[in-house]
Amino acid sequence: MSATLRVVAVSIGFAIVSTLAVAAIVVAANRPALFVSAATTSSSTIETGILTTGDATVSRKPDLAIVSAGIQSQQSTAAGAQGDLAAKTAKLVGRIKSLGVADRDLSTAGYWVGPVYEPSGQNIQAYRATQQLSIRWHSVDTVGKTLDAIVQEGGATNITVSFGLADSKSAQAEARSQAIADARSRAQAMASAAGVKLGPVVRISDVSTSSRPPVGYAMPAAAGVDTQVPVGQMDVQVTVEVDFALG
Repeated sequence: MSATLRVVAVSIGFAIVSTLAVAAIVVAANRPALFVSAATTSSSTIETGILTTGDATVSRKPDLAIVSAGIQSQQSTAAGAQGDLAAKTAKLVGRIKSLGVADRDLSTAGYWVGPVYEPSGQNIQAYRATQQLSIRWHSVDTVGKTLDAIVQEGGATNITVSFGLADSKSAQAEARSQAIADARSRAQAMASAAGVKLGPVVRISDVSTSSRPPVGYAMPAAAGVDTQVPVGQMDVQVTVEVDFALG
């Protein structure tokens, strides 16, 4: 091959390679660029702090008695039982209201009319009607005399009483404040043991709030006068969770 022919062939080859390179550059320009850089790779940051709980119990004397008074009647017909129950309930309600119980503090907790079957369970031998009244009594120290009046003069056939607080928010607030102080004391002890400084509070949440009233009282219908019902104390318990930063 002559020198002139070789020069032409090389020139053509270079032109083809150049054309392919330009085509590759154009195609690449139309595709999204992909960059992988270690500097742009981030890992999640671990937050440091102390998470602890605190609890406290505040005792209060109950200022509210919840009295449940029941009345019942049993007759040969459902209508007869219901009618007799209505008369007995009217007498009981009248006696309750004569004690100074306001309408807002007296309500019906349950009402039932149904058949009473023979021991064999096959035949109906009577019909029974029952009604349960709920009374909010605000003078807990006199609840014994109230029970006597409801049973002996009102005709109630079963009585139960429990105690509580008319407004428990004040006791809960005090218990919550003490629980937060307890959590701070625990966190401070943990920080000192770990050789770090305790920082500000990041988050506080209630874990539980509960009230534990004194044990209730059940009174049979045949109870005598001067019934004694000790009131005692009730506990309001609060548990909180507190998250502290490190100083």
